[in-house]
Amino acid sequence: MSQPAEVARLILPTWAGEFDLRVFQGASGEVYLLFAYGEIGDGQDLLVRLHSACLTGDAFGSLRCDCGPQLRQAMRRIVAEGRGVLLYAAGHEGRGVGLVSKLKAYMLQDEGHDTVDANRRLGLPVDSRDYREAVQVLQAAGVRSSRLLTNNPAKASALDRDGVLVESLVSLPTSPHLRNRGYVQTKAQRLGHRSPGGEPLTGDGFPNGDGEALDATVLLGEVGPRAGRPYVVLKYAQTLDGRIATSAGDSKWISGTQERRVSHALRAACDAVMVGAGTVLADDPLLTVRMLPGASPIRVVVDSTLRVPADAQVFGPDAVTIVLTSERSDPGRRAALRQRGVKVEVVREAADGIDLADGLARLLSLGVRCALIEGGSRIITSALRERLADRLVVAVAPLLLGKGTDAVGDLGASAVRDGLRLRNQTVHQLGPDLVVAGDLDWSRG
Repeated sequence: MSQPAEVARLILPTWAGEFDLRVFQGASGEVYLLFAYGEIGDGQDLLVRLHSACLTGDAFGSLRCDCGPQLRQAMRRIVAEGRGVLLYAAGHEGRGVGLVSKLKAYMLQDEGHDTVDANRRLGLPVDSRDYREAVQVLQAAGVRSSRLLTNNPAKASALDRDGVLVESLVSLPTSPHLRNRGYVQTKAQRLGHRSPGGEPLTGDGFPNGDGEALDATVLLGEVGPRAGRPYVVLKYAQTLDGRIATSAGDSKWISGTQERRVSHALRAACDAVMVGAGTVLADDPLLTVRMLPGASPIRVVVDSTLRVPADAQVFGPDAVTIVLTSERSDPGRRAALRQRGVKVEVVREAADGIDLADGLARLLSLGVRCALIEGGSRIITSALRERLADRLVVAVAPLLLGKGTDAVGDLGASAVRDGLRLRNQTVHQLGPDLVVAGDLDWSRG
């Protein structure tokens, strides 16, 4: 096989840093982009990522796969190391079947077939990638041995066989989204990938609480379609005496680091994370996924009069933001937010703000299938009063505050038997905190 030819070389500044980019074209016609960071030197023991192109995931942030987060995580790891190589195989789209065929396979996946069976039903190979040219490119760049950034042992075996020694595998797990959970599970169960979704949550917490990615989707229960609204999960952290903040409004941090990482894993699993204006005014949260690798959800702020200041972090560029407001809000303020790329939706009013049911219906129309409501007390109470929630996830910290902000307001229960109960509940230990999760039982009353 003839050697790939180098056809371009330049310095490419990226979001992660400045890379030496060399472009190769193989005899097959396929193009390979080799991003080198730091000095390759003798080519031994290099941190290497061989990334198969995924236009939908890499460029558009598709939630159907884990490719985009893996690419960005690999770039960060290489830059942090100070020396390494990312080889982007442009012709490996869809495990080698190409973009159009991959999208056709997606259509079959929407009918219930997994990624393996979808390819087979189309008469396509499950994986048709040939790594020989990629290895030739790595060798031409001076790579001799590697610590390979991958969850796929088959990729490591191919590199080893074709001439680049793989000294070890460095996993790149990402916290799964509900939309790619099945895909990630198939990669593990049928394609032999090593824990691509990170550590799973068990009754005792996580087997390794220090892992980079966490699969906390079990806390979300049996997610499914709901009439006129998304599937809704209420999530908050409280003290033993039921407070989510002190009387002065301080809520940082009630729960410990392990529990907060699980909260970020839950965000990564859902389409949207939703809070009230009071939470934004009190805490100025980012509402992104930062404590582990995973996709940040759409941020939703319920703000009937647009009182959240323009410089709030939730309006920053780190993720998409939707504001649910009412006709009482200032039209000029709405226009200013839209000019900044914030989506503003005017929904029906209610006695104490917006009509939450109408707001959730609007989110459903915008493609939100699962919403995680994180607070504050007002929106949590409204969702419970109006029976607009399906699941409750509560972290209980071993802490007493006395006077403070109640997690839940009045639900109209005059007797204990009238209280709202959970079904299918589970309890998990996360460091010093306990997490209780269960389905809200609306069968009574």
